[in-house]
Amino acid sequence: MDTPNAPNPEAAAPLGTATDVNRRLVTLLERIAQGDQSAFAEFYGLTSRRVFGMARRVLIDAELSEDTTQEVFLQVWQNASKFNPEAGSPLAWLMTISHRRAVDKVRSSQSSTDREAKYGASSQEIDHDSVSDEVGSRLEAEAVVRCLATLTATQQESVRLAYYGGLTYREVAEKLNAAVPTIKSRIRDGLIRLKTCLGVS
Repeated sequence: MDTPNAPNPEAAAPLGTATDVNRRLVTLLERIAQGDQSAFAEFYGLTSRRVFGMARRVLIDAELSEDTTQEVFLQVWQNASKFNPEAGSPLAWLMTISHRRAVDKVRSSQSSTDREAKYGASSQEIDHDSVSDEVGSRLEAEAVVRCLATLTATQQESVRLAYYGGLTYREVAEKLNAAVPTIKSRIRDGLIRLKTCLGVS
């Protein structure tokens, strides 16, 4: 599979109505599941801007965000057959994958920093606790839901639309009839509270 280049916001194909986009993406995922590379390229063109935007908001770093975007689409290529249209829209499925990948990158980076600090403080090696990791993975979704509940109603709504709805700041602002700087502030403050609650620095 040839992986498309890094997303170019200016070159991204314009999306139609939500219903049209949803139908098109469902069809493309069905074709991707059968190994159709042209369908994959079209799916990438229609959605990469949103995936990159999601990654960039979480990771800040452009290069890390590009890497994460590529990983997300590799996962789409490998797991398109697992998409269930009855469980939600293709964009919601894609944004969930994107958000998890980005958060995993943050956690991985933090884990690496923590390991280096622990190694510097002590030469004693700590055994890897795979059971703890498995339990942590299973509880991740519950932790996110619990932490979302600590946000104000306006922060929750803004964060949900941006991260789970895959909307840009401007789209969130239009949907909530608020100014873009206000939405940016809500999302930024909400993410700070979420990261604190989740223990992500």
